Amino acid sequence: MGGTGSKRHGGRKAAPTGGVDVQKHKQQRDRILVNKPNGGKVTKRMGSGLTSTRNPHHKSTKGVRFMRSTRLMPKYGHQLSPGSAYLSYYDVLLTYEDIKALRNDWLTDNNISFWEEYLEREILPKYPQARIILLRPTMTFLMMRSQSVKDIASALPSFKGVTHIFLPINDNRDVQQAEGGSHWSLLLISTLDGVAFHYDSMRGSNYNEGKIASNRMSKILGIPLRYQQLDDCPQQSNGSDCGVFVCVMMRHLLVKRLLGHNAKEKVSMSMADKMIDAQGARKEMLRIIESFRKEGERRRSISPAASSSHTPPRIE
Repeated sequence: MGGTGSKRHGGRKAAPTGGVDVQKHKQQRDRILVNKPNGGKVTKRMGSGLTSTRNPHHKSTKGVRFMRSTRLMPKYGHQLSPGSAYLSYYDVLLTYEDIKALRNDWLTDNNISFWEEYLEREILPKYPQARIILLRPTMTFLMMRSQSVKDIASALPSFKGVTHIFLPINDNRDVQQAEGGSHWSLLLISTLDGVAFHYDSMRGSNYNEGKIASNRMSKILGIPLRYQQLDDCPQQSNGSDCGVFVCVMMRHLLVKRLLGHNAKEKVSMSMADKMIDAQGARKEMLRIIESFRKEGERRRSISPAASSSHTPPRIE
């Protein structure tokens, strides 16, 4: 491990032949939610509907970096292992190990998947004319490592009419190591401009990985993409905040740049003016999760068919 990113776990299964098992991923691929357009035409910044990807639950505890003997004490008293469920939020199942990682460690696939799910559920519905995809880490990895572009295109969501695609990039190249990788970065593709913007908080460590993803997406979309490394991207000051930077930059670019401007307005995609407080961002994400967990507990307590306390609080 290079010490600059997240362990990957619970999101990818190694194919027995040394390649990516596309058929298996097809069966588990993200579900797509589309808000029908209100008669709007595709514009420079936003399209005519909302498209969002959905991931299956990440329940695997393979690759946990905590000691196997670790036990966490929930407030209702009994001991739980790090892989025990903490919160079910629509299509993402967060575990206690995910919460521990979010506090002060490398962000997991689940942490980033939750953040994308949160943005899709709480932010994007306010902009019904936006047509933007937040691709999950699992599907990004599948897209980058599959040997057949044709097969992977059938496993991915439809990109027809989509104006922008966010892809969390990880540097794991070993399809046999589901929890591999050491660094996160962010790729933002504008199909309108034909540009793939790459944001890397560790001085271009993922330059090659971003370019691989850009080239793959160019073939899948059937359009040329100019790969642009943003050298003025905010830089992390330690070896564990790369995933946090990805989440903060994703929201900033989505809300402040793409959704916060007139559709015909040309918008700068530079992040030079953005200061990132990684610890503050971690605390904010934890507060959001805790608020959903409390709401899930409240709903469970008043449900006539309430299950046992061993079932995680659920928001759906």
